[in-house]
Amino acid sequence: MTLTQALLPTQSLISRGVLVLAGSFLIALAAQVSVPMFPVPMTLQTLAVTLIGLAYGARLGAVTVLAYLAEGAAGLPVFAGGAFGVAPLMGPTAGFLWGFVAMAFLTGWLVERGLDRGVVRLFVAALVPAMLLYVPGVVWLDAVTPLSLTGAIEKGMMPFVLGDVVKCAIAALAIAGGWRVAARG
Repeated sequence: MTLTQALLPTQSLISRGVLVLAGSFLIALAAQVSVPMFPVPMTLQTLAVTLIGLAYGARLGAVTVLAYLAEGAAGLPVFAGGAFGVAPLMGPTAGFLWGFVAMAFLTGWLVERGLDRGVVRLFVAALVPAMLLYVPGVVWLDAVTPLSLTGAIEKGMMPFVLGDVVKCAIAALAIAGGWRVAARG
């Protein structure tokens, strides 16, 4: 069971739609908290995607991220720095953006398989997908920029690992707190 299922036991299509919109708004808001770095900015998007995966589960989490990407592609300024359109979905950060879908899905899948309670379990459910996000992110960065694979790792992974570990801890603590609130009913 996910946290949203515990808090909203009967989820209608409308309530799931509201969750998707709220989650995509959270990711868009987190994207605007940005430290400009080249070629990959440091943002709070990974924290938002992690929270969504932990709280929503695999399918709803992935759909939420897809909605966020669709909103950006449609022209809403939801990407880092207020960017929009298809260019960010094909540029240097595209591997990370598309990887967010898999990250949310895997995070939710781990929660649905029993890593849903307790800070340590939630941290593991957050950390594994967060670290795997570097695979599409770095590979894409290597493919579309003049950076070598080593350069892509240096620019697209190394500056972010410690921050992502901290974000996973924050997400685990937040969702564990959400479960405590849900238990009080």
